[in-house]
Amino acid sequence: MKNLLIIAAAVTIGLTACQSADTKATGNDQGKKDSTTILWLDSTYRDLGQVKEGTKVEVSYHFKNVGEHNLVLSNVTAQCGCTTPDWPKEPIAPGQESVIKAVFNSDGRIGENRKMVFVNANTRPKSGDTLTFRVEITE
Repeated sequence: MKNLLIIAAAVTIGLTACQSADTKATGNDQGKKDSTTILWLDSTYRDLGQVKEGTKVEVSYHFKNVGEHNLVLSNVTAQCGCTTPDWPKEPIAPGQESVIKAVFNSDGRIGENRKMVFVNANTRPKSGDTLTFRVEITE
């Protein structure tokens, strides 16, 4: 019985620590009262077709803040170094639209490539979205 109580306490402490770490990792430390809602105006998946090796391919994802509070994109990262994201650093007011862009460097990447861009923001019900694209690189 004593061991069961010790295990239950350890699990509770571990879960509480993970929840705190998750909040910090996603950048959603403003709390639920300041959360907002993002609407992706076009698909979060793009098929960019075929391009020749060495081409820098740009992809854009349009969105709108449809919530009641400013939308803050705390961090936007790419799956790998071949993709460079660019996003608005200033808050996006309710009703305002904006865009996240990513540039994929196809140099040395012949064949099919599937890449992801991770968006962390003060959104609900989740604090992050994944944007994806596919491109086939030819010689």
